[in-house]
Amino acid sequence: MAFTDTPRGPTLYAEPLRTHRLDVVPLRAEHAPEMAEVLADPSLHTFIGGSPATPQALRTRYDRLVAGSPDPTVTWCNWVLRLREHHPQDSRAIGTVQATITPGAAEAEIAWVIGSPWQGHGYATEAARELVTWLTTRQPPIRTIMAHIHPDHHASAAVARAAGLHPTDEHHDGELRWRLTR
Repeated sequence: MAFTDTPRGPTLYAEPLRTHRLDVVPLRAEHAPEMAEVLADPSLHTFIGGSPATPQALRTRYDRLVAGSPDPTVTWCNWVLRLREHHPQDSRAIGTVQATITPGAAEAEIAWVIGSPWQGHGYATEAARELVTWLTTRQPPIRTIMAHIHPDHHASAAVARAAGLHPTDEHHDGELRWRLTR
C-alpha cells in the first residue's frame, strides 16, 4: 500500500498490481472511452442499478474518482483490469475493482465489475483476491474488508466467498453485507 504526504496528511493511493492473467492498473480519466465499451451492456446494471454511461459521463465520473474523496478520512482506490493475452502492449480492459478505504478504522469496502464478454472465466475472483491481499498485507494493514452484494447476485457472492469474505446478517440498501475480519 503506498502512502504519500499531502496537505491533508498521509494519503493512501492505488498502485499497479499484477495477477496471473491481469494487469490491475490505477484508474485514469483517459480510461473512460475504453471502459464505456466494456460497461456498455445494460445487463451489467441489473443488480447495481443505473444504465451504461457515455464516454463523456464516465470521464466526468473518473475525474471525480481520481481527484479523491472529499472526506479526508476516506481514500478511494480504483483500478482498471487489463487482460494480458499474448503481449502486455496488446492488453485490453475487461473491468474494474475498487476499494473505499478508511485507514484510521483499518477497514475497506470493495467492489468489482467485469464486462459481460469476460464473465465466467474467474477474472473477478482473481482481481478480488489480489485486492484483498493488497489491502491486508501492507502496513498498516486493513483488518476489515466488506462488500455489498444483492442477494440474488450469485456470481458476485461466489467472488466474495472466493476472496475470503463471508455473508453477515446485515443489509444495506437491499444488499447483503459480506465481511472479512483479520
